[in-house]
Amino acid sequence: MTAQVADWDGITAVTGERGEWSFRLGRREIGHLHGDRVLHIAFPKAVWHELHDAGRITFHPVFPDRVGWAARAIRDEDDVRDVVALLRTNYDRERERHPASVD
Repeated sequence: MTAQVADWDGITAVTGERGEWSFRLGRREIGHLHGDRVLHIAFPKAVWHELHDAGRITFHPVFPDRVGWAARAIRDEDDVRDVVALLRTNYDRERERHPASVD
């Protein structure tokens, strides 16, 4: 999973301040992993509601009542595939919003 995401154009994978594995496009984080058990990620509210209603994300544990911040548990290969897809959603959105951010 990490190697797949890190292979996307402009992505760097670095250890964050709290020991998390952070995926960044330029200076913007598209999401981060805590070990191999959970993804933390943020989405625009409309996207968050769509993903939450579909059961793909839950509230972020640090922000349990804030729409936008999200968590995704990783238990099996289906979860790994969905985590990659969620990260890709943010990657594509950031590339569209800031096409020069990786230059």
